[in-house]
Amino acid sequence: MAIASSSLKPTLHKPLFSPKHPQLYPNSHLGPLLRYASAGFRFSPIRASSAVTLQPESNVEESQTSQVLEVFACPVCYEPLIRKGPPGINLGAIYRSGFKCKKCDKSYSSKDVYLDLTLSAGLRSYTEVKPVGTELFRSPLVSFLYERGWRQNFNRSGFPGPDEEFKVAQDYFKSAEGGLLVDVSCGSGLFSRKFAKSGIYSAVIALDFSENMLRQCYEFIKRDGTLLNTNLALVRADVSRLPFSSGSVDAVHAGAALHCWPSPSNAVAEITRVLRSGGIFVGTTFLRYTSSTPQILRPLRQRVLQNYNYLTEEEIEDLCTSCGLTNYSSKVQQSFIMFSAQKP
Repeated sequence: MAIASSSLKPTLHKPLFSPKHPQLYPNSHLGPLLRYASAGFRFSPIRASSAVTLQPESNVEESQTSQVLEVFACPVCYEPLIRKGPPGINLGAIYRSGFKCKKCDKSYSSKDVYLDLTLSAGLRSYTEVKPVGTELFRSPLVSFLYERGWRQNFNRSGFPGPDEEFKVAQDYFKSAEGGLLVDVSCGSGLFSRKFAKSGIYSAVIALDFSENMLRQCYEFIKRDGTLLNTNLALVRADVSRLPFSSGSVDAVHAGAALHCWPSPSNAVAEITRVLRSGGIFVGTTFLRYTSSTPQILRPLRQRVLQNYNYLTEEEIEDLCTSCGLTNYSSKVQQSFIMFSAQKP
């Protein structure tokens, strides 16, 4: 039994076992599901276009090892993964689960505190070095410093600060409330944690390529007991190869990230692919220059500075539009830009 987004639209603050969706909870299965939930496992309503199937068994022990068609997809072939373990988009459930692609037979599992869904996951001999800008953020030192001074320096370029940025992003994400939000290139989870604590989304996935950023995110989560019980998961993945089925995500956030991507066009194309129809993409980045920058100074800011891709306002809009996104809008302050676009 697979339920797509067109037939399951969870309402906030209402119980999952809703009489509005009897096809999900036949009487013969309701008892075991409730017993499973009472045993400490949370069933989270995920509004996503990719199929999410719960297959309750006759007892709790069997339920814990049942196979579940997952919201995550194989980064090799994009087929939905099969999970073996407790369901749910939260740290505990994913840590105790194993994932496998039925099509290409590749397996994935949690490493430390995050689920590794990179193409190189599980490889023994092959290693791959990313561009300098990417490798920098894999450093334990940079990961530690990111919220301890590094990010605060962004205000010199016009970034209004995390609280204001989060507030504006929430306004853009109004139509995605109750859905699945993916915070790509999440870093140490500064915004992932804010989105999860808001309680507005059915689940939040903090996604980054840096192992140490994800470990740092977990350290911050442990300090806030309320976050440990939220529908927040940590996933390692490449933004140019997102581990989700096409049309399966309601909202994508990318804070101060676009300039760090080796190929912004590949990344935005992937974001467009995974967004459902009507889904929202919101991002912030540093501009190469703005309309108010004197012409004489513009050549001084090259397209690529310090191994980063700094774009202009016009280039960002063109990029989003060429990848099939519509309803583009933006807010600019000095070299800071927050932009939003929608999947038609």
